[in-house]
Amino acid sequence: MSFKDLQLADPLLRALNEEGYTSPTPIQAQSIPEALAGRDVFGTAQTGTGKTCAFTLPILHRLLADSSTERGRPPRALILCPTRELATQIHERLTTYGRHLPLKHVVVYGGVPQGRQVTGLRNGADVLVATPGRLIDLVAQGHADLRQVEHLVLDEADRMLDMGFIVDIRRVIGLIPAERQTLFFSATVSRDIRRLAASILDDPVQIDTAPESSTVESIQQDVYMLERKQRHLLLRSLLMNDGVGRTLVFTRTKYGADKLAKVLWRSGIGADAIHGNKSQRARFRAMEAFRSGEKLVLVATDIASRGIDVDDITHVVNFDMPIDVETYVHRIGRTARAGASGVAISFCGKKDRDLLKQIQRQTKANLNVIYDLPELVEPDESEEIPQHLKRTSSPKTIARERAKDRDPRPARKSNGRTSPPKRKKVKGKWVSVHDDDSSGAGARGGVSGSESSGGRSKSQSKSRASGGGTGSVSRPKKKGKGAAKRAWKKAGKHGAQGAEERSGAAGQPRKKKKTSKMGKAKWKAKAATSGRKGKVAKTARKKKNRSSTPGHRGSPGYQKKKKGR
Repeated sequence: MSFKDLQLADPLLRALNEEGYTSPTPIQAQSIPEALAGRDVFGTAQTGTGKTCAFTLPILHRLLADSSTERGRPPRALILCPTRELATQIHERLTTYGRHLPLKHVVVYGGVPQGRQVTGLRNGADVLVATPGRLIDLVAQGHADLRQVEHLVLDEADRMLDMGFIVDIRRVIGLIPAERQTLFFSATVSRDIRRLAASILDDPVQIDTAPESSTVESIQQDVYMLERKQRHLLLRSLLMNDGVGRTLVFTRTKYGADKLAKVLWRSGIGADAIHGNKSQRARFRAMEAFRSGEKLVLVATDIASRGIDVDDITHVVNFDMPIDVETYVHRIGRTARAGASGVAISFCGKKDRDLLKQIQRQTKANLNVIYDLPELVEPDESEEIPQHLKRTSSPKTIARERAKDRDPRPARKSNGRTSPPKRKKVKGKWVSVHDDDSSGAGARGGVSGSESSGGRSKSQSKSRASGGGTGSVSRPKKKGKGAAKRAWKKAGKHGAQGAEERSGAAGQPRKKKKTSKMGKAKWKAKAATSGRKGKVAKTARKKKNRSSTPGHRGSPGYQKKKKGR
């Protein structure tokens, strides 16, 4: 069977051909015809079998029949998903499949400012992809109108229930018209899932392309029996092996994800972490680095793992065992997608053996349990790391290196009297350079032609101003904030000769400013009052000032009034 046999619109078939899609997967072949007929669908399929395409294609086909270009039109299709990454992935698929259609798509999720999302809704949208929390906020603010929704999709419904979105889902369903088409997709099925599906679906077509809690046969599943202290050493040893490419590592906590990413980074392996506490910008940057191959190791938590649809993930590592069988199925489903093969590695301790037996019993998979571990040693700096795993400079390091090559004081505009000096880097320091200096003065403090080639005398380095060339003055070498600015102003008002006269002859230090006797007495008094005695004297001075203040409680006038009362 091909996509042409599904009787989809020609613009959709053209987009599928451009993407290289020729034949549908089992979940797509069974669910698309029923959805095109307008029936409710309850689909269950393994992770990575094309569920996103199974509900986006029929929705786009049905919306095309009654497309509208009215500005500010409310959405007619709503797709709910649990995480930002999954929402972004669905929006990208809609844009890809609907590139030849006059339909608009908007995605809304939390963790980012809502300004652009509100603008997109005001401009009009045919399909709205949203996470439940942000959608309820926009509805409460009056930015989103769900009264004309004709198609409702619940993707990864099991994860939304695990994350506690059941109340938000029911609130959203209450805002949608009762006469609608509902498509319900999940990778695993539990009692709560069946109960929710029965409450929102109307005579659905149930499609099961795989048994409950089953894994893909093309995934090689290995289990290493070891305790937690040795896990980071074993992980590093496995990553150094040949054949290990893009790797996704799962931890149970957000703190554990950050800690493991830092440990890998310090050992020379480029890795990044992604979890719910990361900002949307940081999560997007980590995903782009992982997808482009800049960093081949990504450490993630279960919540952030939904929506990680990256091709060519060769290995999935369960650094911490999952909490249940369904989570294990979702984790290892990140590899061996679209018919490819992959390897799933799990680290199991004594406390996780009961869960391991439960996984074997429910998934009926052949797990290769390994007790003999390879030799584990602490990482050595002399150890050579494969080129594809080597860490690159962090963004902070790159910014720091760029700042070194940037002029800290760019040249100012000319004031008409003197030409502003140019700047260049000499021996790691920024110095002034004058084009009209016949002697080739290039460094601050009067650099001669010989100095520009590498040498500088002590007398020349001590000089405060340059005497070469009329109208061109280098900044006096003076420490302190604003010193260069003050010298520049003086040079601009009175010219080069005046600046030289005020600063003294070249190579001679400027005379110290005389301090008056009154100033010396103040400094001596301040030094005498420092320490414990000074604090006592300061407190007594404050009391004396308060007592002399009219109306103060300590003043004599206030005490007389108080007695008179």
